[in-house]
Amino acid sequence: MKHHSTSAHGARAAVSTHSVYGAPCWVSLTSRDLEATQDFYRAVLGWKWLRGALGDHFRTALVGGVPVAGVAAVASMWQMAVAWTPYFAVPSADDAASRTRERGGTVAVGPISLPPGRAALLADRDGATFGIWEGELIGNWEAWRQAAPAFVRLHTRDAFDSAIFYGEILDWATDRPGGCQVHYEAGEVVLRSRGDVVARITSGALEAAPDPTIRPHWQVHFAVADVTVCARSAEKHGGSVLAETAHEAVLRDPDGAQFTVTSHRQR
Repeated sequence: MKHHSTSAHGARAAVSTHSVYGAPCWVSLTSRDLEATQDFYRAVLGWKWLRGALGDHFRTALVGGVPVAGVAAVASMWQMAVAWTPYFAVPSADDAASRTRERGGTVAVGPISLPPGRAALLADRDGATFGIWEGELIGNWEAWRQAAPAFVRLHTRDAFDSAIFYGEILDWATDRPGGCQVHYEAGEVVLRSRGDVVARITSGALEAAPDPTIRPHWQVHFAVADVTVCARSAEKHGGSVLAETAHEAVLRDPDGAQFTVTSHRQR
């Protein structure tokens, strides 16, 4: 997850989670079949794939040469659910993991060393899974911000309660430079980083619902040129359409992972 920016003097300096934090900085998908996953997202979203630096079980998705997402073929190995997961930038993975436990959340994996940083997989009090990342940010950070998911949305039981939980863990709405701003707009909690909307929190999910799509979860939204074309391509390549409008569609890949395509960047 390296990034280098050029200063006024021409020197290249890494952007890390000590200077940019609290915002989503990566999204990752767990998969049971790496080749099938690559084929599906290549067809639906036009992604190209690069072998991951972490080994044969990992791939990085590219859009216009910019890394936008990762896939890990570890669902079966680690007995993990197949799902899209957002990772949030934190100055200290250990501190964020400790805060999560103290506030009733759980730590599923880590923090573990993944050079050039450290990561952990967590769950909030309502069971929604999310990750944290400490260290250097993804290659060409500003390019990732523009080519990356439009935003991520937490569907949860109580948006206000969840905003307090995440805010205390991720240092939202602090006076420190590099952090995120939180606003309450039209019944939603809206998170902004450097003026861009990067996350939304919405109330109404049901904790014990038998349908996982309405239980608390983080949903990744990818900006696309044509929602209808993506939806039909998903169906053609073994996925399914859970909901669809002219500007947005909720899709499920053949492995069961749910995501949204949207024509709105929500910036």
